[in-house]
Amino acid sequence: MRLRPAVVEALASLGIAAAADESPEQLRERLNERYLEEVRALKQRQQAGEIPLRDYARHVQSLKDRFTLLGLPLASWLEGPARDR
Repeated sequence: MRLRPAVVEALASLGIAAAADESPEQLRERLNERYLEEVRALKQRQQAGEIPLRDYARHVQSLKDRFTLLGLPLASWLEGPARDR
């Protein structure tokens, strides 16, 4: 089972190196944990006054746009015959 190169690149851009022995499920879990860390940090910044409340939704959308892999089915992360299983 091989990840699509675009998925590997997207994970790397978010600071997640895909190890050869990790399953897509494990990688998704790591990605989700990273996303939750970012959401919490963003909320803390808003509460600390760094981000005005009127701009908060824009920042949240930007964060969602960076983590689009979370919205894709795991099968689309894979290339080749394993993808069709």
